[in-house]
Amino acid sequence: MAIDPRMKRMLVASDGSPFGAGAIRVGIAMAKQAGAELNAMTMVLTNPEYEAMAPELVQKAENEAVQHLEEIAATAAAEGVSCQPVLCHGSNPVEEIVNNAGELGVGMVIMGRRGKRGLARLMVGDATVKVIARAPCSVAVVPKAAEMWSKRILLCTDGSLHSEAARAATLTIAACCRAPVTVLTALVPRHSPERSEEGRRSMLRMTDELKRAGLEAEGHAIIGDAGPVIIDTAQRIGADLIVIGGFGRTGFGRALIGRNAEHVVGHATCVVVVAKPEPAA
Repeated sequence: MAIDPRMKRMLVASDGSPFGAGAIRVGIAMAKQAGAELNAMTMVLTNPEYEAMAPELVQKAENEAVQHLEEIAATAAAEGVSCQPVLCHGSNPVEEIVNNAGELGVGMVIMGRRGKRGLARLMVGDATVKVIARAPCSVAVVPKAAEMWSKRILLCTDGSLHSEAARAATLTIAACCRAPVTVLTALVPRHSPERSEEGRRSMLRMTDELKRAGLEAEGHAIIGDAGPVIIDTAQRIGADLIVIGGFGRTGFGRALIGRNAEHVVGHATCVVVVAKPEPAA
């Protein structure tokens, strides 16, 4: 299997808090397995008024940020991973992460589930939700204690366009890490029989495609609401990576990301890759 060329460059975003430790650890491991260049980004939160009022505090924050990037680069170098520091200044971390992801042409943004600003949206930090929604590439969300996956990948599908992005991301990931894959579709009782059948067909098709690609794969259709079914299944089968589409059949709706994706990101104990369709040329 060929690796998506965009996956030869990744961006790990950290605010220097303990919540980003898992993202740094997994980001370095991902880059090592993919033979990718890692860009490590952190940010000095500031604005012109603050710089004028407290220049010594801004300098202190910048020194700490530089030290944090140096520590990431040293850890990456010890694993044989090339790591380029990206130091940003501004007041909007989401904008900086999204812009850098686009300018660098990365195939994956890796970040913690939450950051210094605490619980803005249940278990998921507000910045994380907004980066998932706006990033031009897939986003790996890493809980603080999560490790690089090695046991089993759980690929989730409902037959939508974003499920196809999850399928493509899983094939790319599997080119680097040949863990077995379980393909899951949730048969939501309130959905029409036609919609449930389309999800089932998608599951069978993806399972067959993974097998034809030389991967160990199995498929399951389980009755229940998608979010809880995904979390329960991941725990039951010992999956240490979940791959899910960012939205689903109903598109953006009223939320920044799909309700099921946010539920999974917020409740999973393992890495969750929220897959995005490749931007149109």
